[in-house]
Amino acid sequence: MTRILFVCTGNICRSPTAEGVARHFIETGGLGGRIEVDSAGTQGYHVGEAPDPRAQKFAMQRGYDLSGLRARKLELRDFQEFDLVLGMDRGHLETMRRLCPPVYHPRLGLFMQFDGSGRFEAEVPDPYYGGPRGFDLVLDMCEHGVRGLLGTVSARGSGARGLSGS
Repeated sequence: MTRILFVCTGNICRSPTAEGVARHFIETGGLGGRIEVDSAGTQGYHVGEAPDPRAQKFAMQRGYDLSGLRARKLELRDFQEFDLVLGMDRGHLETMRRLCPPVYHPRLGLFMQFDGSGRFEAEVPDPYYGGPRGFDLVLDMCEHGVRGLLGTVSARGSGARGLSGS
């Protein structure tokens, strides 16, 4: 079993969108039981809340149901329990590096490093203060990033820890 955690700021837009897309692809791709995903935020502003209604609306239009997800804050134990801890932007990655015990640093990375399409930037932009196009862009990026991530994880085999596959 490979466990992957997606991390953004408040865990109500980007990271739950990535989690919802990944859950869908895992289920439809027959990867259940081999890959498990979750999401968290670097801040605890929205703990216990459902994803942003706009994120839910745009995700549902593409067949991803985010309604059952609830925001939580990144915890120290996450670095031990998850094989990959992936930030949506460099700020999240830096925060994770500061919080994470050095022994687990190889498990940290940027989510979009797995997108092999070359269509997108390395960071998933925060759609919270923008318009509808931002939520569509986040979905586009999550679909591409998740496809690449699941392909990479499947190729490495289950139980691979960290980005080096060790």
